[in-house]
Amino acid sequence: MNPVLAVDAVGVTKRYGELTAVDDVTVQVGQGEVYGVLGPNGAGKTTFLRMLFGLIAPDAGTIELFGQTREEAGTRALDGVAGFIESPKFYPYLSGRRNLEGLALLDGGAEPGRLDEVLEIVDLADRADDKVGGYSFGMRQRLGVAASLLRDPRLLVLDEPANGLDPAGIRDMRALIKRLADGGLTVLLSSHDMLEVEDICDNVTIMRTGAVVFHGEISALRKQAPEQGHRLHTSDDEHALALASAREGLRVQRGEHDGLVLHGAQSDVDAYISALVGAGLQLRGLELTETPLEALFFMLTESAPGGVPHELDHDRLTGAAR
Repeated sequence: MNPVLAVDAVGVTKRYGELTAVDDVTVQVGQGEVYGVLGPNGAGKTTFLRMLFGLIAPDAGTIELFGQTREEAGTRALDGVAGFIESPKFYPYLSGRRNLEGLALLDGGAEPGRLDEVLEIVDLADRADDKVGGYSFGMRQRLGVAASLLRDPRLLVLDEPANGLDPAGIRDMRALIKRLADGGLTVLLSSHDMLEVEDICDNVTIMRTGAVVFHGEISALRKQAPEQGHRLHTSDDEHALALASAREGLRVQRGEHDGLVLHGAQSDVDAYISALVGAGLQLRGLELTETPLEALFFMLTESAPGGVPHELDHDRLTGAAR
């Protein structure tokens, strides 16, 4: 017998007048997974998460959390579910601990020692008695995770948890999510940054203007990703561009502002660079562009109608749902 899914959302649709914010979206999250819902701003990610929490009702489709629907179980459908939509808010004149105490009381209380436990988990134990007004943005985000963990959930839902964080804050949030997942917690998070979820998510759904343009495992997404790109600057970019025309398997084009952009197998790039040097050109700069998964993400979310470029296999991208 198949285990009950943590999230089983099928054909979910939400409309606001003529605007379809979420269009026939299916997301199925197994227990113990780290699942990412990705897309640019306006893709419908937050609307979808609001429907999971029952904050708004879908116009079509069904949502089950651990086998329970809102219609059948009422608020009990959220048993074992916690998280936050957009950035969590706290009283700035109270300490982190006092904020958590108040939230615990509103939620029916917390087990003895649970506050200290969650503060330790999110690395805020040493700042627990400081006023939240003195916390950095990253600390407030981690306090939001701590508040969500008070009820010891089985499913943690986080809406863009690293949004607005500096690189150190992003690193800390990513490490925290990994630790929680390693402990067996199911995590569903939204993001507009492929790098943020590439190394922590098992499966992803990518959305564009409310519709799904990819659904499946990260490993399947990698297979569809283009080869790594390089930015190149030489002493004579015109000559370098002319030399590239005879090289099969290597695509070289002018950069958006200056220089050249190369795409191809690393061996072809290496051979081309050697040929440039052999032709007497000086190398002024060579750097990586976005990662292959980032490039694919932009292709999926910024392309022509439907979000899927013609050169990609549409059936494989959208038919990977379990």
